[in-house]
Amino acid sequence: MRTIGIVGGFSWHSTAAYYRRINERTAERLGGHASAHLVLRSLDFAEVLTEDAREAERLIVAAARDVERAGAAFALLAANTAHRWASPVERALTIPLLHIADTTAVAVARAGLSRVGLLGTRGTMEGDFVGGRLRERHELDVLVPDASERAELHDLILGELTLRAPSPAAAAFLAAAVERLVARGAEGVVLGCTELTLVPLDAAAPTFDSAAIHADAAVELALSGLRS
Repeated sequence: MRTIGIVGGFSWHSTAAYYRRINERTAERLGGHASAHLVLRSLDFAEVLTEDAREAERLIVAAARDVERAGAAFALLAANTAHRWASPVERALTIPLLHIADTTAVAVARAGLSRVGLLGTRGTMEGDFVGGRLRERHELDVLVPDASERAELHDLILGELTLRAPSPAAAAFLAAAVERLVARGAEGVVLGCTELTLVPLDAAAPTFDSAAIHADAAVELALSGLRS
């Protein structure tokens, strides 16, 4: 098994979910007491949030270089929002970066869908590093909530879900957000933030846990070898 390099800490809840998922899938594939070969470099989320974009980029790129030096065969950023810095990370590494939008797109295509909603932090919903990549590289039609709902969801993620267990109000808000996207024509909804998957959700359409999909793809890549 090749070594997986994880850059995490965005938040630690997300990184813990990745670590658990990768090892669970490795054990399922290999059996017995098998666990994944991986190296983890976890950043202080508070520093990433409070630094300006250039300094945050420096921290994340340095962490990615650390996992490469530690022997990773490929790297992943353990959060959707962290993919804001995917391009500079890719330029800094000599190993591949497994991009969360690419692995999510494969899962959506396998489900036979072409129009999906996207929920996550404001940066994930408004930036081009996830939604734009889904549209441009994978030719998916991507819908996001309106501006006020994007702001409310962003505040929910950072103000509640990255700090403590989700409240019933959070579950109700997320379910309503999914319903509104479905009403606009979404065939499924990408949960583009790991913390959203911690919320109990009775969804009105298929949902795609992008972090779990990403972690599963990392295991497959580590077990099968790097593909061109």
